[in-house]
Amino acid sequence: MNNAFSGGLEALALALMPWFLLVTHLPWIGLVVQLVILLIAVLLTHHFATHFLLGISASLPYSRRIVQYGHRAAAGVLYLLLAQVLLRNAPDSLPGIASARHAGALALIAALTWLGVRCVRAIAHTILANNPADAPDNLEARRIQTQTKVLARSVMVVIILIGTGAAFSTLPVLRQIGTSLLASAGVAGLVVGFAAKPVLGNLLAGMQIALTQPIRLEDVVIVQNEWGQVEEITGTYVVVRIWDQRRMIVPLQWFIENPFQNWTRNNSDILGTVSIWVDYRMPVNLLRSEAQRLCESAPEWDGRLCLTQVVEAGERSMQARILVSAGDAGRLWDLRCRLREGLIDYVQRQHAEYLPKLRAEVMTDTAVREKQADETPSFTKPQA
Repeated sequence: MNNAFSGGLEALALALMPWFLLVTHLPWIGLVVQLVILLIAVLLTHHFATHFLLGISASLPYSRRIVQYGHRAAAGVLYLLLAQVLLRNAPDSLPGIASARHAGALALIAALTWLGVRCVRAIAHTILANNPADAPDNLEARRIQTQTKVLARSVMVVIILIGTGAAFSTLPVLRQIGTSLLASAGVAGLVVGFAAKPVLGNLLAGMQIALTQPIRLEDVVIVQNEWGQVEEITGTYVVVRIWDQRRMIVPLQWFIENPFQNWTRNNSDILGTVSIWVDYRMPVNLLRSEAQRLCESAPEWDGRLCLTQVVEAGERSMQARILVSAGDAGRLWDLRCRLREGLIDYVQRQHAEYLPKLRAEVMTDTAVREKQADETPSFTKPQA
């Protein structure tokens, strides 16, 4: 019995001897084993905690979206935080421990920055999903979407800047450079200010647009004589979708410093005109009745306005203008085209004699001479 027990201890000692020698000659092996065990524990915790949190947040859209977007970043933060604890508790005599601690701190800052950006993005996407802009009356939804996108991008930029600054502050070399720059802040400050003016100007312009909202997503605008819709608002520029599918890229600051037209600032209702030239003999009431009939049969007309007026009288014909209304710019364009085609067809079919005409008087030579003679003044000799 004793021989068997002694043999077992000897076998155990022989099995552990290589590991003891390995730990003795490689002092990092113990810390690495602890980090691997910690990684396995964090992965298991992340798996079960994510499913649990998704289950209890099923009826909470914001919380569920934050869990969906941020669970991986949160697991990274948890692991790096606990790993930093292990590194801080490791003996200072361990070779390379200072570099490992510094690398762990940089990784932790990066993970925290990642988590912050993912949480902001989750909240922004939830707000966008709760306020879709594809509804007919989408003015409020477009306002919320514009504010959310611009503010979310600005907050994410600020988080990244804070994370980058925190990471740089842990580097002694960059800390010394920063101290030197602060000591000679006169000219250097001016140079940095001029260099960063476009970036800071667009960032401030984005904040101003988000708060005051001179433009919103899907707004109909006229920019440099181009008609289009605001397709995207980024942190530095605005994408305007031109009617012929071109894209105009405009810096954010341009909308603050230059005038432009916004056809959907308060609502999307809009007025438009259709002009047609007819002869003076054309009864205006007939033209007015036909324009009213065409508007009532057009699906694009919103029923607010259909006004026919004679706005110009030329030497050959008169111009009738029909003022109509529609729910948005796209429907107005279709309504104007439909109305113009209908009026031209009506005049051609029903009143072709009232199309614009060029009038001329045809006279024979004898009639011309007689007319000239009648127009020539006659002089009589006065009596003495």
